[in-house]
Amino acid sequence: MKLIFQSIFRNALVLGLFAVVGTSLVGLTEEVTRDRIAANERQALLHNLNQVLPAASHDNDIPNDTIQFQAPELGGSVTVYRARLKGQPQAAVFTTVAPEGYAGPIKLLVGVGMDGRLTGVRIISHKETPGLGDRIELEKSDWVLDFSGKSLGDPAPQQWRVKKDGGVFDQFTGATITPRTVVKSVYNTLTWFQAHRDEIFPQEDKAQTTAQRS
Repeated sequence: MKLIFQSIFRNALVLGLFAVVGTSLVGLTEEVTRDRIAANERQALLHNLNQVLPAASHDNDIPNDTIQFQAPELGGSVTVYRARLKGQPQAAVFTTVAPEGYAGPIKLLVGVGMDGRLTGVRIISHKETPGLGDRIELEKSDWVLDFSGKSLGDPAPQQWRVKKDGGVFDQFTGATITPRTVVKSVYNTLTWFQAHRDEIFPQEDKAQTTAQRS
């Protein structure tokens, strides 16, 4: 009986040691990879930001110059990246969500210059049908490039639709829902920017910039 208890104790001890070692290895691996994952995510963010906003157009650290808003019309909680050059506001880049995609929400980056014109639009994530709705990706077609330079007045508000609905934007054969919801979300972003420009770049920021230039 004593030998049985000793054997059970040894087995329990071995299992316990394995559990401790295993947990430690998992924790160590997570610690080692955390910084690498964060660095990769930052590089991906910088790449996407530079896609909608040329690097030469700003000199601030955009990923760390952000402001948060609750904007249901843009998908809920929205992060806005602010671009500045020599302290002067240049553009805002929105993490807009188009909630009515064919296969679910579509996440966008929408860049808007201080003149109210789009500096660029890129698709960050989606679940649209391959070969149909996924043509919103720049890697699949140049459709998304058509937004660059457009504003609330160019085209006219009633033309901010796909051509099937009387607008100026192309739709995809067999996949009208996807471009329709992207166009709508980009337009909503422009509208929101126009209404909240001073909240994105508060007056105190502008006052500070003016003082620095004086």
